[in-house]
Amino acid sequence: MNPILKLALELGPLGIFFFANARFDLFTATAAFMVATIVSLSVSYALVRRVPVMPLISGALVLVFGGLTLALQDELFIKLKPTVINLMFAAVLLGGLAFGKPLLGYVFDEVVKLDAEGWRKLTLRWGLFFIVLAVLNEVMWRMFSTDTWVTFKVFGVMPLTLVFAFAQIPLMQRHALPEPPPKA
Repeated sequence: MNPILKLALELGPLGIFFFANARFDLFTATAAFMVATIVSLSVSYALVRRVPVMPLISGALVLVFGGLTLALQDELFIKLKPTVINLMFAAVLLGGLAFGKPLLGYVFDEVVKLDAEGWRKLTLRWGLFFIVLAVLNEVMWRMFSTDTWVTFKVFGVMPLTLVFAFAQIPLMQRHALPEPPPKA
């Protein structure tokens, strides 16, 4: 899939959430977020005939927590969703490490070739990063206004994630496996 289209499908629902919250309120934004998530996952499936695991899990949680938010008219549920998903990802990654399975290696081995130590370190770092994101989400929604939380969710988490991802490049370079010679 075209990387720009993929990025638009992944970030589009968040953008809609932000703008609907700014224009209306959190409940309208939550409903718009849910619809945009369904549309995004459907378009992704229509284009490549599969939906990657992380967007699928995130989308399911948007629907569950968004549904609870709307049904109970309680902001708490949509605000908890990022904490829950980040802790789930952390638990899966760190749990895999506890059993000697650096799970990022299974997910990204087609794209990145690292030695076992590289996958272990990268998995540990991402697991810890997801915990940091969960803690940040809790701090933001508990200590700041809903509008500030939404702004952080949309414009804070993505830049933090990109900075963290780019900071992993030296580790990945140190543990990169040599490219196999081209077939004759």
